[in-house]
Amino acid sequence: MKTSFLKARLSTRSQFIKRSALAFVGTLAIGMLAACGSRPESSTDAAIADTSGGGEPIKLTLVSYAVTQSAYEQIIPKFIESWKEETGQTLEIEQSYGGSGSQTRAVLDGLEADVVALALALDTQKIEEAGLIEPGWEAELPNESIVHRSVAALVFRDNNQNVKGWADLARDDVEVITANPKTSGGARWNFLALWGAVTQAGQSEAEAQRFVDAVFSKAPVLPKNARESTDVFFKQGQGNVLINYENEVLLAESKGETLPYLVPTDYNISIDNPVAVVDANVEKHGTREVAEAFVAFLFTPEAQREFAKVGFRPVEPTVVQEFADEYPTIENLFTVTDLGGWDKIQAQFFADGAAFDQMQRRLETSR
Repeated sequence: MKTSFLKARLSTRSQFIKRSALAFVGTLAIGMLAACGSRPESSTDAAIADTSGGGEPIKLTLVSYAVTQSAYEQIIPKFIESWKEETGQTLEIEQSYGGSGSQTRAVLDGLEADVVALALALDTQKIEEAGLIEPGWEAELPNESIVHRSVAALVFRDNNQNVKGWADLARDDVEVITANPKTSGGARWNFLALWGAVTQAGQSEAEAQRFVDAVFSKAPVLPKNARESTDVFFKQGQGNVLINYENEVLLAESKGETLPYLVPTDYNISIDNPVAVVDANVEKHGTREVAEAFVAFLFTPEAQREFAKVGFRPVEPTVVQEFADEYPTIENLFTVTDLGGWDKIQAQFFADGAAFDQMQRRLETSR
């Protein structure tokens, strides 16, 4: 068995933090042990790697949110192959995809993820607070462990929608489809994009609340996650404007679909998506080495290029330059920090009884 790869990974936790993930040239596979407890409805199993090399295969669990599936289906085989070449070890892969909030609850309820790649840091923090991820995980990888980005896009039923930007979503003739922020990380980004489009332009929070109320008042349904929102819009024909990730639109275009859409470039939110090793589970499974290798690989140009191909905005500088022409520049790109940070956002908007619940009660009463 080769030793160069193993020497690079057989290090203490602090040594791993100091290493640049971009220097890693191997690849990983993700295999999943049978999950404890029930699995999310939208879980899907990946193919199992060839075990002809003899010995017990390594098993690793990746739990991610729905819209990343197309990227990981390309990245994971690359890692499987490189890990096999470097170590001689065979990997089994199982992946679970669903709404980020639902996936977080599944991990907290016993789904033994070795790696989580969720829609927002708030969900990862919940797993940390449960004692499954050690504090300081953000510092272990480049870019504060943000592995890719996106922005919000408005997708139209037809070319005659005449929506020019965020403000038009409050019109009486516009019916918006977005997922439920209580179950979907993507929907929380949508909500914050709406809110920030008002407050970051210098208007008050009261004005932002009126705008968000107007948009949600005409939503016929709140699906569980971003993928279901897309299905409701296209397959069920509900609504005439869909708020979704830019990467979802670009992925559809890459498959030959023609979608009239707009990426608001005056104000938009940086949808930052983190990845983390679940420390308690990798210690239990004996998979820390391969899990750390996998998350490091995700920041290499090889993996970043696959994210970019399916519409995610890459974070590795050379790949950012390669794909610069494919992503419009946002004039005012605001972040979670600009809105006060996740602790403030959660308490203000998404906690039980907070602004989103209050809004729903208002809208139900008015109907």
